[in-house]
Parts: sequence; structure tokens; C-alpha cells
Amino acid sequence: MKASDLFVKCLESEDVEYVFGIPGEETNDLLLSISESKTIKFILVRHEQAAAFMADVYGRLTNKVGVCLATLGPGATNLTTGVANANMDRSPILAITGQTVTNQMHKESHQNMDPVTMFTPITKWTWSIRDADGIPEIVRRAFKIALEEKKGATHLELPVDVAKIQSPLKPLNKRRRDSSNLSTLNLVEAAKMIINSKAPIVLIGNGCIRNRSSDAIRNFLNATGIYSVNTFMGKGVVSDKCSTHLGTIGIKESDFALRALKLADLIITIGYDLVEYSPRNWNGSIPLKRIIHFDFTTAETDNFYDPDLEISGNIELSINSLMDSLNKLKPNFNIKGRRNKEAKRIIKVFEKIRDEIQSRIDKFQDDSSYPIKPEKLIHDVRESLSSKDILISDVGAHKLWIAKVYRTFEPNTCLISNGFCSMGFALPGAIAAQLAFPNRKVIAMCGDGGFLMNVQELETAVRLELPIIVVVWCDSDLGVISTKQSLELGKSIFTRFQNPDFVKLAESFGAIGYKIKQTSDFKTILQEAKASLKKPVIIAIDIDASRNKLLFEMNATFN
Repeated sequence: MKASDLFVKCLESEDVEYVFGIPGEETNDLLLSISESKTIKFILVRHEQAAAFMADVYGRLTNKVGVCLATLGPGATNLTTGVANANMDRSPILAITGQTVTNQMHKESHQNMDPVTMFTPITKWTWSIRDADGIPEIVRRAFKIALEEKKGATHLELPVDVAKIQSPLKPLNKRRRDSSNLSTLNLVEAAKMIINSKAPIVLIGNGCIRNRSSDAIRNFLNATGIYSVNTFMGKGVVSDKCSTHLGTIGIKESDFALRALKLADLIITIGYDLVEYSPRNWNGSIPLKRIIHFDFTTAETDNFYDPDLEISGNIELSINSLMDSLNKLKPNFNIKGRRNKEAKRIIKVFEKIRDEIQSRIDKFQDDSSYPIKPEKLIHDVRESLSSKDILISDVGAHKLWIAKVYRTFEPNTCLISNGFCSMGFALPGAIAAQLAFPNRKVIAMCGDGGFLMNVQELETAVRLELPIIVVVWCDSDLGVISTKQSLELGKSIFTRFQNPDFVKLAESFGAIGYKIKQTSDFKTILQEAKASLKKPVIIAIDIDASRNKLLFEMNATFN
């Protein structure tokens, strides 16, 4: 069969459902092959960056490899931000780019550049296909590497002449390989460290989301009474309804939960990735904390992250095995049953921290002032969604508020980019989320800066008849930068801008637009927006940006 047909057959064998991208001359054969597929749908987007963001979110939510496609030259360069974002946030994706004919690749020619070299630092693996017979091996390898821990991005280049070559080969079969070489001795030692600690605490990271280990972790925490915190990307692994969960860390200047980490004498990290939140922020004092590291991979090297014990392997299996070891050493172990005075004192502080966090989340739920306070806006959004509906945050001050205030009850229902941390992520991400889960409500939370970075994808959402809701936080300012400049320099510089009429903008795309003029209207408009079945809805609302300074001030003291 033709190489492009073989390539698509390989994608089908990997259970690819969508390919997000923009056509180009050098990808015509591949696009024709996709059009003839019975199982793969091509999603035409309006910018390649958005295609990569869509593949990213699809990969996060489904635990399958998201696929994006672009032509050579500017098509490939436009993919890079989204590909880098996926790779640093550990989302499994495959980026495919076209290329000129192979006999011109050594010289300067129209739109020719070297994408393999360009993608090397932002992917786990990248390759240029020069032989049609290599396609089954190469595609299988790209998917395998993308899904291996730590998950991430891969890239394949398909030159236009190679796509036309005939090959007698067929796709390789996809095989699931789960391996875990858990050390019984290490598990017993971990159990002993937990039993002998005064105040252990669990730090939950992105790896727990990727590897669907929420149930095992919840069972472990419920049985032991150990308190927990999560990173931005670990939200929902443990429900915010849990009485021993202290919410999200990651804003070091105003982190109540950080106080708990500093009081603890043992940190049990599960699926924690150093890129999510530097250990310097919670382990920067001497003596360093004792650490038990649970993850699929061994710990990264860092001066402030040197675990006493590393347990590498399947996270769910590891935590279940740890529970077995605890039960054998000390049946019915629970930290709240301890008699040690210091341990009891620290646990009481943990309880105070939990109460303080909850009171600050609930403080403005009945506030009617306008512009709306961030806490009130997030409260109303939370009230409008079910536990399994999906909220996707863009990057900006609103991201920090969502991380701290938005109560999350299920894994993968609050998506926050926190590795590469790219603005413009949420709108394309919401499109992919709605495609992946058509029966769930999907809300994108965007600042007015980030929203306009990929606003063209409103046309994509309208064309696909996707009823996503986009809430645009309006303050005509780059909030995080402006606030940090004010705190550091005494004033903000070059952060102010003007906004369009968001209602007219939405309507010009064929979407529904609202402009909120008083806080009391927001809940009502949200309910109206949820009733839309085929049209995206844009809700613009003025935000009280003066509260952003609270994100960067230490305001938690407990005795």
C-alpha cells in the first residue's frame, strides 16, 4: 500500500480518534489517507498552536496519545509552543509535520528547515521518515515513547516523496506492557518510617492523574488519617471534601498548605514532578525533610530533593502494597490515635490550617460587589458544575485563584498547565475536552490577555457545534506580571491594553455572547449558558484585580 495509507493504518492500530491540524501541500497524501479512514476524524483548526494544545488536552483526559498535524516550515514552527507545553506537562502527544522531497532537504528550498533539530529539546523523541518500510516500527516507537513514563511529546516528519512510496508491510500490533519491580524490603522500610514519624504528610503530583491511581491514594489516606496536599496538576486526586486534605500548594508567598509541609517531619511524595513546584520552596531549610518517593520513575537529582527511600513502579500497586505492609506491622494504624504530645500539637495545627483554607474559600460566596471578586466568581462556577464536569484554566492571575479556590472532587476535572505554562491554552483545550467527553459540561476560564491569543478557535468550536463555555476575566491588564511589577518596582509597566466588545466578537463568530454588568447576574447567565446545546458561549465579566496582590503576600500565621 502507499506509505501515507500505511501511516494512517498505523494510527488506526494505535486507536487514534482525532487528528488536529491544518492542511498543507506537503501533507496532501497523508490528508487523503486520513479522509478515507473509517475511524479517524480530522479536526481542522485555525492555528497550529491550537492543534497542539488540543492534542495535549485530549492526551491528558483520555490517557491516549493526542495527534496533531502541520505542514513544513511555518506550520511546524507554529506547533512548537503547544508541543513544548505538552512535553513539560507530561501529556502524551504525537506531532506530525510534512517535509519537502528528500533530494532537496540538504539545501535551501521553499519553506525548508530542519524541524527534527527544532523539536529535539521539546520532545522525548523525534525522527524523519526516509523509508516507507520503516513506518510501522517508527510509528509504534513514537506512540510507545509518548506513553512511557514520564509521558510526553514525540514528533515524526514525513517527506512528501516518501509518503507516495509503496510498501508491502502492515502496522505492528499495539501491546500493553505493565511492569513493576517493587522491593518488599523498601515497602517495609517505608511503612516503618511512616509509623515512626510524628507528622507525615502526602504530596500528590501530576503522576497520580496520569496513572489513574486516585482510588488507591484515597483509600490509603482514609485508612491512615494522614494529611495531604496536591500540586496544581494534582487537583482532584483527593477530593477537596476530604477532611484531611489541605488543598493546593504552588504559590509560595501565600500558601497556607505550605505551612503544613514545613511542619511535617516526613514527606511522602506520590507522582510528584519537580517541575510542578520546586522542592526548594518547601524543603529549603536545614535540616532537610525526610522523603519517601513514589513514582513510576526514580527521583530527579536536586539539592533539595534527595529522598531517603525511592519506590519506583506502578503507583497504584505501590500504594496498595504499602498499605499491606502497614497493616502487617501495625494493624489499624492511624495518626490521629497517637499519644505523642508533639504529634498531637502538629495535627491540631493541620486542622486549623484546613479550617482557615475553607473559611477563605467560602468568605465571599454571598458577596455582591462589582467588579466581581475572584473568589465569588469561582464559587459560582463551582456551584454550576457537577463533580465530573471539566474546568480548564488558561495562564494568568486567574490560574492562581483557580488553583487555590476551585474545589475539585474528581481527577482530571480541573486542568491547569503548570510546567511550560503557556497562555492561550484553555480555549483550544476546551474544544478537545468537549470532543473527548461530549456529555460533560466544559468551561474554559481565561484572562482577557490569554483569550485573545487563540480567539480564532471560536470558529472551530462553532463549526463543530460544541457548547463550551468560556468565562473571560476582564481587567485590561496582564494581571500576574502587573502585580509582580508593582510589588517589585513600585509600578506596573507595559501591561495595559484595550479589549474588544466581547459580545459582538462572539456573535461575529456565530457564538453566543454575554457581558455581565452586576455580580448577581452571573449565576443566572451561567445557567442560561449551560442550556446551549450546539453553540459555544462567551461570558465576559469585570474582575476585581486589586485582590491579586493577596496571591503574593504571606498572610497565614498559626500558633
